[in-house]
Amino acid sequence: MKESKAALIVGTFAAVMHVFWSVLVFLGLAQPYINFILGLHFLNNPYKVLPFNLSTALMLVAVTFVIGYLVGWVFAKIWNKLRKG
Repeated sequence: MKESKAALIVGTFAAVMHVFWSVLVFLGLAQPYINFILGLHFLNNPYKVLPFNLSTALMLVAVTFVIGYLVGWVFAKIWNKLRKG
């Protein structure tokens, strides 16, 4: 797979998941969700979800897209080198 295509797929997936998280925060549903998920892992939740902030949400989505893009690109580059090996 071409590195740029894999990078876009992984970056977009990471960004969409964090858009979903931002929507949960906006709707006031994030705290019960995180309590539930951590409870399934037998963990007590020491974290408190902060109020929604649009600029923070946009930064979260942008940063996770960039990190996802880089991870996808590196993974595809390694995969392609191993396949040619």
